[in-house]
Parts: sequence; structure tokens; C-alpha cells
Amino acid sequence: MGNTVEGPDGKPRCRWCAAAPEFFVYHDKEWGFPVADDRRLFEKLCLEGFQSGLSWRTILAKRENFRAAFKDFDFDKIARFTQRDVERLLKDEGIIRHRGKIEAVINNAKRAREMVKQDGSLAAFLWRYEPDPKTLGKPQTASTSPESVALSKDLKKLGWKFVGPTTVYAFMQAMGLINDHVEDCAMRAKAETARKRFTVPTNRQQ
Repeated sequence: MGNTVEGPDGKPRCRWCAAAPEFFVYHDKEWGFPVADDRRLFEKLCLEGFQSGLSWRTILAKRENFRAAFKDFDFDKIARFTQRDVERLLKDEGIIRHRGKIEAVINNAKRAREMVKQDGSLAAFLWRYEPDPKTLGKPQTASTSPESVALSKDLKKLGWKFVGPTTVYAFMQAMGLINDHVEDCAMRAKAETARKRFTVPTNRQQ
């Protein structure tokens, strides 16, 4: 039980859930389950960028505020934000008021639009970096991987910001590109089943 904590139903969960009561719902419903929806993928990349230097609990507590501030992370809408929007967001106490991170979201929305034109969807691009599970180490023992380093590098080449290897690895864990639930966690098998049923997105233009 060293890597787990007892959940509300008495079954073991990943130990990090113990850090905050709200983590259990996030862990059981979202973390590690595969996602193909472009809006959700974009949202998570942005929120992981905002988390840089902060705790996920801080970001999760403000997630609905972020969604309201950034048009539910519709990158087509965010790409049209102007300097006036930046100034408005810097006054929004419901989010993290960091100019660089706010401007990165707007920049990344523009890059996301370009990616959709090129690859058909964000999902088609991002899921190319799914690691072979056989190459992964023991769950939750790494903060980067060769794939997260490669994805970070390629996103930066395309002009994305706040997408370092550690940020990208956390994104990959959360969005199900990796099943990083510990072996004894009650959700590991559920996440694995979801991954087996998941159809990996491909370029729709092919």
C-alpha cells in the first residue's frame, strides 16, 4: 500500500490523491483516460503551462474560471484575442494573472489552428507521440520520457510556448497517452480498458 491511499469506496488509489479531497474525482473520472477531443487536449496543454511553478490543486480549483476566461478553450476564438483581452485577463482574479502564460495561450491557439489545417486535428498530431507501454518504467517514477522530450521539441519548433518536456509529460499522463496509475490503483485496469477501446486519432486528410 506504499504507493496508494484508500479511496472513498475503500479501494486503493494513487497516493497523490491524498493531497486534496477533490483529487479523487479528478483521478477517477479523468486522469489517465484517453482523450481525442481537440478542445480538451488544448485546455490541458494550456492548464499544464499555467501550472508551471505552481500546484495542480491551485489550477484545478480555478479550472472553471479559466474556462470562462478563455471561451471554454475554443482555440478558434482565443486566436482572435487582442492586447485588450490580455489586459482584461490580467485583471481577472479568478485565474493565474501571469502575462507570459496568458500570452502563451493566445499564441498557442494560433498554432493550434495551424496544426488543424496541417494534420486534421490536434489529436492526430499529439497521439503520434504515444509511447510503447513496454518501454515505460514503473508508474509515476519519471517526470519526462523520450517521447515527451520529442513532443516538446517539435511543438517548440512549431512556435508553441510553455510546453517543456516535464509539462508535456504531465499532459501525456493526464490525457491517457500513458497509463501511469500505479499497479495497485483501482483505476489502473479501468484506464487500461479505456485505452484498449480507444481509437487512436489519425490525420483525417490522409
